[in-house]
Amino acid sequence: MNTHYEKSLQLFDRASKVAPGGIYGHMSPAACLPGASPYYAVRGEGCRYWDVDGHEYIDFMCGYGPVILGYNHPEVDEAAAKQRELGNCFNHPTERFVELVERLVSLVDFADWGVLAKNGGDVTTWAIQVAREHTKRKKIIRLKGSYHGVDPWCTPGHGGLIEEDREHIHHFAWNDLTAFQGLVERYRGEIAGLIISPWHHPVFADSDFGAPGFLIGLERICRAEGIVLISDDIRGGFRLNIGGSHEEFGYTPDIVCFCKALGNGYPISAALGTDALRVAASKVFLTGSYWNSAVPMAAALKTLEILERDNVIAKIKQTGQRLSDGLVKIGEKHGHSIKPSGPPSVPFYRLTEEKNFLRQQQWCAEAMQRGAFLHPHHNWFICAAHTDADIDAGLQIADDALAACVKQWD
Repeated sequence: MNTHYEKSLQLFDRASKVAPGGIYGHMSPAACLPGASPYYAVRGEGCRYWDVDGHEYIDFMCGYGPVILGYNHPEVDEAAAKQRELGNCFNHPTERFVELVERLVSLVDFADWGVLAKNGGDVTTWAIQVAREHTKRKKIIRLKGSYHGVDPWCTPGHGGLIEEDREHIHHFAWNDLTAFQGLVERYRGEIAGLIISPWHHPVFADSDFGAPGFLIGLERICRAEGIVLISDDIRGGFRLNIGGSHEEFGYTPDIVCFCKALGNGYPISAALGTDALRVAASKVFLTGSYWNSAVPMAAALKTLEILERDNVIAKIKQTGQRLSDGLVKIGEKHGHSIKPSGPPSVPFYRLTEEKNFLRQQQWCAEAMQRGAFLHPHHNWFICAAHTDADIDAGLQIADDALAACVKQWD
């Protein structure tokens, strides 16, 4: 047993007896570093959290994205607590619902209406249903390697699926506008929607902003063919632009989906759309016993307020660039190139000389042992609580970790 994570492994053994896989989904140890990373957390503060074995980490994953202001942010938690005193789950929505949808519609340039849910997959799946209702067509086009949730039409998993789940789902490669045009010609009059992310951020691969003209080309074809363009901004929403990442990349969708950073860790998601889709949106059933919970909505309202007030998006971009520049220099120092890709606030890093990620895994494991949580396969996240001192401390850990690895590699 790895005694550094003794309690984590003991808890995992207990969990494995009562829960399928012990820990499932993207937080499964198998998706990160089995036996060489923490499995269970205890508490967080700012940009740091502590595991059940008492180890402290500078967190460069931020809960896989939701924590944009920092753990236990006092103003967000105070807003949530005030609403909790009044109540959270009722027979009806509260005024927080109206306030939050109004706020979101005011922020997003093309939006005329919005809906709220809990998870990103709730709204991406609902959005493709709206596209089908609006167009009376069946087919949905998506990008190879993209992630939109765990519903049968899009899950990266394999269990429990039948062929009919994806009978009308078709794929094409990022940057291949010709391939998309080919699908449109092949299925002309049958395609309800195209769902894309503002930039390509697959796991195990570099992020890609798109070739010149790619995204606007997709939009142009969708407009000409009556295809609903859906922007899955779950991962990047409110980290690149307060009005949605599409503004940074120069295209205008018909529906945009948000989650993660919207509530700074409180469970909430949103979809916003154009007036042309309002009737179709009203006909697609959307509900859940907790989807009108007022506490996350209060937290989201405060989060949005702070993002604008404190110029957080510019700050995390600058902070992320500091991290990126530092990691590149560390790689050069040790003779092992570290390549950054994607936005500085949502970066992906890769050791360029390898293709199987074994060295990347070893480097991240060494960093975790020293107090920085670096993910070997997934993009990282920067939050407003990361100070220059935190970045410098994280860089020192990354430096020491890579030095330890190089002794074994060279």
